[in-house]
Amino acid sequence: MSDAWWTGPMLANSAETLPPGHFLFEPYLYDIRSPHNDSFGSRTYILYGLVNRLSVGVIPVFGYNKVSNGPNSSGVGVGDITVQAQYRLTEFQPGSWMPTTAIQLQETLPTGKYDQLGNRPSDGLGSGAYSTTVAVNSQMYFWLPNGRILRTRFDVSESFSQHAHVKGVSVYGTDNAFRGNVQPGNEFEADLAFEYSLTERWVLATDLVYNHNGNTRVTGLDFVDPINLPFPQNIHVNSGTSSSFGVAPAIEYSWTPAIGVLLGTRIIFGGHNAVGTVTPAIAINYVY
Repeated sequence: MSDAWWTGPMLANSAETLPPGHFLFEPYLYDIRSPHNDSFGSRTYILYGLVNRLSVGVIPVFGYNKVSNGPNSSGVGVGDITVQAQYRLTEFQPGSWMPTTAIQLQETLPTGKYDQLGNRPSDGLGSGAYSTTVAVNSQMYFWLPNGRILRTRFDVSESFSQHAHVKGVSVYGTDNAFRGNVQPGNEFEADLAFEYSLTERWVLATDLVYNHNGNTRVTGLDFVDPINLPFPQNIHVNSGTSSSFGVAPAIEYSWTPAIGVLLGTRIIFGGHNAVGTVTPAIAINYVY
């Protein structure tokens, strides 16, 4: 297994946990490109091996939106921060068909700005809602006839969000006169990833990802014209469900077993009720 050094693919989380007392630091820089919008951001995984089989960590997010049909973000802002814990259930051994598997629990905190955006909707970087994600991660190794190693990951996750109080212009498309609540729908994601070790240092990787979002419900009152319409209008809006498929090819290079770089691009194909995006990214993976 030491014949190849890995950083991990662009999207699929590892099923491994860190040895007690060890750290993983992996910052991503990316640009989510969609029609009329560029969302520049950073997402950094900071993980720590707490005890045998258990890793904990935090994932801070920062972003800046550049739009063609309005003002850009007023500056770099903080997105929603995630804390996580992962417990390893099984460990792969060469010659065995039992993969490494783990249960992962994440809690996303609504630290990003999401409402009262005024004339700068592009300042919205958060959801306003606490969100819990439960995931099952798995990882397997295969030795190919040419002696090189193929590593695979298969992750599935489900996210459940609480409601968010919303006032004014928000990331949910409400206007300045709106007062109410938003209930984001559940989110399901499945990710199948492959990493082929060209050499000890060079690895080709790709993710195949499916995402399904449940209906998001917006309810409240809109005080659109208090002079001519003294009674507020009732607002009930449903986004409907959405689904999409994507692929994320990448290349990995490692200077040592402990530090490497990943360069890749996530391509989300516009599916049902979903907008297509292209996201080039670069990441550094460092384990200490």
